[in-house]
Amino acid sequence: MASSPSHSSGFTACFVIFLSFGAFGLALFVYLFLIVGCSARPLYPLPSKAVNDIKQSLQTFRPYNIAHRGSNGELPEETSAAYMRAIKEGADFIETDILSSKDGVLICFHDVTLDNTTDIAKHPEFANRNRTYEVQGSNVTGFFTVDFTIEELKSLRVKQRFKFRDQQYNGKFQIITFEEFISIALDASRVVGIYPEIKNPVFINQHVKWPEGKRFEDKFVEILQKYGYKGSYMSKDWLEKPAFIQSFAPTSLVHISNQTDLPKILLIDDITMPTQDTNQSYWEITSDSYFDYIKQYVVGIGPWKDTVVPVAKHYLQTPTDLVARAHAHNLQVHPYTYRNENQFLHFNFHQDPYDEYAYWINIIGVDGLFTDFTGSLHNYQEQTSFNSSDDSIAAKLLHKIAMLVSSYEKA
Repeated sequence: MASSPSHSSGFTACFVIFLSFGAFGLALFVYLFLIVGCSARPLYPLPSKAVNDIKQSLQTFRPYNIAHRGSNGELPEETSAAYMRAIKEGADFIETDILSSKDGVLICFHDVTLDNTTDIAKHPEFANRNRTYEVQGSNVTGFFTVDFTIEELKSLRVKQRFKFRDQQYNGKFQIITFEEFISIALDASRVVGIYPEIKNPVFINQHVKWPEGKRFEDKFVEILQKYGYKGSYMSKDWLEKPAFIQSFAPTSLVHISNQTDLPKILLIDDITMPTQDTNQSYWEITSDSYFDYIKQYVVGIGPWKDTVVPVAKHYLQTPTDLVARAHAHNLQVHPYTYRNENQFLHFNFHQDPYDEYAYWINIIGVDGLFTDFTGSLHNYQEQTSFNSSDDSIAAKLLHKIAMLVSSYEKA
């Protein structure tokens, strides 16, 4: 089969570049050509380990691979290691939950309490910090992030949430700040988006106060702006530094709409859970009239996947029309959470996560997937999709060549 003009020109350009390096360049060219020809999966170096002046752009031709709390199926959630692993494995976006310390530093942490995913129980100096607070209408007892300074939080170590996952990394990593999380994405050797959540804003605003009457949401946006995150969905600015802002609280998303045009996602909980700020039911916030209202502020929704396709006795039931109706209102749909373990895979998928990905991408037609196992989703998509421009063989090869040439010049 004849090569397309774009592939031929790309090949010629690569060959000329390497000839300039003599015998070494020619040998390197042949070696690279063989590797790329035999592998469809890009080889992504870890952040901070590669030249960053030329970056591969964000892929936008297929559903987004959203690394839920990093690659937390392999490493403790929301840690630098989990995010670096997710980037290495091909994540399009790294996702995080943003809470606050007592002294107003924004941190990456999912639970309002430290009990389940840190070694707080091993710190007798903090034994008197146990508290009971009301969170989303229920009394919760534990060690809350809002009762600890950032210095104290940094003295803790994170552990794996689920006992059936690898425990060998427990106690090795710190809680990281929102700014440290952003730095991990910006330090990557390709464009990696961020997907932060304004987590429990009602609770945080009750317990943490910032100067000048600012709210949690205001500090959240300030940090994004500090690092140059701006632009509406698919704009030039957005493609350079992609970000989605997510929250279960509609009023938080409306509030920040006056401060940033970054795309926003309204998260949707189980059908039994009302919204934490407006106390609206699931049925209200997924109605056509509400979609007409909220689409002024958001570009999509992030529903729990079992509300999109109900489940009974571990078997999928008839899908709802939620995705079709969201798409009819020009809203994207990014469901959560996809996990490889058998206890999370419904029987229809025969213990095969690739079957689950195929169902949600090809049958349900979602636009992004929150996954605990970034590598498996990336591998599935690499094996089943192809793009003739941005993700072409020539584009991949030229990117690798540029990285190698730059490294060679600096050696």
